[in-house]
Amino acid sequence: MREAAKLWQHPSAKQITLIAGWRQWADAGCVSSGLPQYLIERTEARKIGEIDPAGFYVFQVPGTHDLFRPEVKLKDGYRLSMSRSKNEFYYAGDARRGLLIFLGDEPQLNAEEYAEAFLDVVQELGVQRVLAVAGVYGAMPYDKDRQISCAYSLRGMKMELERYALRFSDYEGGATICTFVLDRAEARDIEFVAFYAMVPAYDFGQGVAAGQGLRIENDFKAWYDLMLRVEHMRDLGLDLADLEQRSEQVTASMRSEIEELDRKMPQLRVRRYLEKVDEQFTEMPFVPIGDVWEKGLRDIFGDAGSA
Repeated sequence: MREAAKLWQHPSAKQITLIAGWRQWADAGCVSSGLPQYLIERTEARKIGEIDPAGFYVFQVPGTHDLFRPEVKLKDGYRLSMSRSKNEFYYAGDARRGLLIFLGDEPQLNAEEYAEAFLDVVQELGVQRVLAVAGVYGAMPYDKDRQISCAYSLRGMKMELERYALRFSDYEGGATICTFVLDRAEARDIEFVAFYAMVPAYDFGQGVAAGQGLRIENDFKAWYDLMLRVEHMRDLGLDLADLEQRSEQVTASMRSEIEELDRKMPQLRVRRYLEKVDEQFTEMPFVPIGDVWEKGLRDIFGDAGSA
């Protein structure tokens, strides 16, 4: 059998955590594709390996025309570029802690071989835990902490995960690539957590103007809420200040869009719609104990200093 995974560097930090995402179906808010790319750029991670795409993707399905075909760019008859499926591993870190980041295209064929190739890298590099990120659209308040649900590979992980304000998924239906690989991870006794962030999406057009709605394309708030949990779980030493600022901008932008839509199309009753969404939503904010103590000390000494 061919070796689908290829590594040209083998980092050896004492603790290595892998954050994985895919260009896939469960990519609401670009959580699965955008967040890993953001981390690659922010950490200046270097590419250290890949999964060979051969055998995992179709060229076409009859009747779909160009749905699956690679995209080519020609000029004066010469090929300037040809798109290809990519499944790449990036790494940033030091001798103590390392962050391995994977960004790939969800396979269309031979998913078992693909999953095994991915997990071969996990074991070869001694990764302690895999954290896969994904997003799903749903009606939730845009200005509240995102609801994060999860699935995990080993039963003994649940008690620890309860600390992170997560909902344990009871989903039944078609598997995402995250849960598919998670299933194979259990067979290898690998710690694997699949996170699913709910990303705000609204359909205001029921019975009034079909198709009228709003949703967040790049939900930095979901990215931030996920990474806040990841950072406290794995102590990666990441600075989340930029992501926090972007999340606040998303909230402000969404507020402006809603106000404009409500002004231009009052018949949609946007505010009433959002009031109902808010009434039905139970927020589960993640407030790390360490942060609570830090804020408390700031309040105490701040008050003392101003007395």
